[in-house]
Formats: sequence, structure tokens, C-alpha cells
Amino acid sequence: MVVAPRPAFERLDPTLIEALKMRVVGTLIQPGDEEYDRARQTHDPAVDRYPAVIVRAGDAADVIRAVTFAREQGLPLAVRSGGHSLAGHGSVDGGVVLDLSHMKAVSVDPVRQTAWVQAGATAGDVLTHTQPHGLALATGDTSSVGIGGLTLGGGMGWLVRKYGLTIDNLTAVEMVTADGRLIVASPNEHPDLFWAVRGGGGNFGVATAFEFRLAPVSTIVGGALILPPTPAVVRGYADYALTAPDELTTIAAVMPLPPHPAIPAEVHGMLTFTILICYVGDLEEGQRVLDPLRALATPLADLTGPMPYPALYQFTAQAAERHTASVRAGFLDELSDEVIGAILEHSQSRPAPMGMVQIRALGGAMARVPKDTTAFAHRDKSFLVAIINMGDGSEVATWTEALWQRLRPYTAGVAVNFVGDEGDERVREAYPTPTYERLAEVKRRYDPTNLFRLNQNIQPAG
Repeated sequence: MVVAPRPAFERLDPTLIEALKMRVVGTLIQPGDEEYDRARQTHDPAVDRYPAVIVRAGDAADVIRAVTFAREQGLPLAVRSGGHSLAGHGSVDGGVVLDLSHMKAVSVDPVRQTAWVQAGATAGDVLTHTQPHGLALATGDTSSVGIGGLTLGGGMGWLVRKYGLTIDNLTAVEMVTADGRLIVASPNEHPDLFWAVRGGGGNFGVATAFEFRLAPVSTIVGGALILPPTPAVVRGYADYALTAPDELTTIAAVMPLPPHPAIPAEVHGMLTFTILICYVGDLEEGQRVLDPLRALATPLADLTGPMPYPALYQFTAQAAERHTASVRAGFLDELSDEVIGAILEHSQSRPAPMGMVQIRALGGAMARVPKDTTAFAHRDKSFLVAIINMGDGSEVATWTEALWQRLRPYTAGVAVNFVGDEGDERVREAYPTPTYERLAEVKRRYDPTNLFRLNQNIQPAG
């Protein structure tokens, strides 16, 4: 095996490093330390970068120290929560990585139905603390995703049609700004910043903690309904999913069927149309709401039924593990026959065992928030389509890109958390022009030198 050489970069002054290390409450890690190779990893094994120093923050004061150090030394600064950035922004060669993963405290107030959550907590961490009270936060659909990056980009998951995006449940955020101040942004304090961080990503500072509203969620009707991948089935799903009650959120995918003990072995690996289901409400009514989906075709398997809400995350457990994937995504105003045909045809020739095309039906509570309320402005879109090909190598990327080029003319914008390393044009597609211009002005006020640029970057207004 050929081992890629570590990139050469100028080593930092040991005196400066030692001074920073003495002040950090958490852990400072540098090349040569036993923990270094593990600490520099992100969720994607293909992100193979060598920071000059990693600050594993213990509290908000450590965040201030790391931000100040990077600014004063003129070093690039990468901020990592869960490390799921599709573009690999959680690490950097020769710069400072600010690792928030040990800042993961969660405090729940069951009476007020609120939670205070540090930015390094994962969706799974939050669920562990909220579910004993029969409560949940509208987070992503993968347990290992970090609350920091998820929230700043919008946050789209199992409860999006019933309770909206994660940012729609955000009431305040504690942040460290580029000049090293610790501030709180809310509807009453720094309202311009509060607007911007709800969908504008990590452009404006380092979020250290959030306050959220929670919702009553305990036992749901959930699971997977596995159907044959025919044009009629996908069309029937698309027509029904948008008109179903808000209580029903679905994430469907044209994908090969993974091994499962409840599914006959002879259909393992078969191409399917799999619908992951989350119905929050009366359980008997939930079963009736699923009947039109079951009637689309004879199911290959029906793994749906009443279950504790956390059990739903078992269906995305593979995505929670470290993996490399080639991803392209965009919003759709409609799921046209042309789009359905392209997805089904292209999926017959996937090169990776877990190549899939995911279709998320939107609407509901997410769509009822006025588009100028937050920086996440693509609220009128009906679907989000994501091509997700797990694996590495040129064949994987080529398959993804070929389908993307067929689907892209039908798309209208993109969710910023679904953008990889795709250039400034794609970042602009995440925001309507008035939204982008407003974000650039907020960026000018809070980060005029663009210290926070290792993200889906918005340049400060000139």
C-alpha cells in the first residue's frame, strides 16, 4: 500500500503553542502526539488533512482562545462539530482545527419543553436526553450528525413536515465572533445575526450552544415500507406524500435492499423503492394514513408499525458510521415523469453496493414559515433529491455525476448542508439573490476579514 506523504507546512513557534496549551481547559493536540492521527479524522475517511494544531475545546472560553490564536497567527481555521461536512470543511492542512466534539452537554427542561444543547452534541445525544421525557427535537435523520453544523445549515429530518426544520425550533444561540466576543443571538439580541445563522452556515462565528423548543414525540408509527421500483410506484408516492397529513414525514430511496433478518435472503441486494416512515400522532390513524402507500404495490417487505421514536434511527445506522460517499443534491418543484425515469434507469447500473437516489417529500410545517424569516429560504420546494453513492473511486463519482447532470436542469436551488466541494456557484444556489445579499451584509458586520471561510463561504459585502 502506498502511503501519501504528509504535506509540508511551516511548523508553529513552540513557545506560542505551549502558551496556548497552558490556557486551554480541554486538549491541545499537535503532530507527533499519540492522539493526532485519530483526532484529525472527520466522518469521511477520504478527508486526509494534517492540521498544525487541533484544539479540542472544553468550554466556550477555549473556543475564544482558539479563534483568537488563529486570527492573530493568520492561520486558516476549521470548525468541527460532528465532522459530517460533505466538502470536508472539518479539517485543514497546516491550520487550526477547532474540535467541539467534547462540548456535548444537553440540559432538558421538561416543564417548559426546552433544551440547552452544546454544539458538539450529536442528534443521538440529544435524543438520549429528551426521550425519557417523551420529547424530541426536529433534527436530522442520522444519529451521529453534529448539532452545530446541522442547525446552522437548517436541519432537515424525520419531523420536518410536523415540526419544521431544526432552525424553526431554535430560540437562541451562543456564539463566539471573529473578534473573540461571546454573545447570544436571539429575536431580541443581535437579531440580524440570529436571522443569518438559521441557514447561513458557519460564516458568522462559532456556535457554542443552542436553546431549542422541544415537541411531544414518543411512540410513532415508523419503519420501512419496501416496494418494487416502478414508475407507477414512484409516481404514486410523489402524488400522495405531499397531500398526506403533516404528521407523516417520509424519506424514500431507489436503492438496493440491504440484508435484514426480517427480509427473505433471496431479495437481499434487489433494487427497491424503500420508503422510511415517521408518523407522529394517533397510532391507529397512522396505520390508516399508510394504507395508500401500501396499496401502491404488493410490498416486498413491510417493516412498519408502532415503535419508540429512537428506533427509527436504526434504519440509518449505516450512514452514521464513517464512510466515503459521492453526493449531489437539489430541490425540485415537482417530481416529473422525466426525473422518475432518469432515476430508475440510472439506478440499474450503480457501481457501489449502496448507491441510492433519495427523495424527500417536503411541505407541511417547513413550508408555512415565511421564506424571509430565516436564511433558509427555499421553503416552497416540494422535494429534495439526493444522489448518494457510498464508496470511493472514480466509478462511484462518475456514476453520481452522470445522473446529476441529467437531473440538474429540473432542480431549483439546494439545501446548503447537501452541498459538497462544488464551488461558489452552488453556494449561491442555496440562497435566493436577496437572501444571499443580506447574508453578505451580515458577514461584513460580524466577520469582515472572512476568518470563518472554511465553510460554504459567503464573502463579506464589499
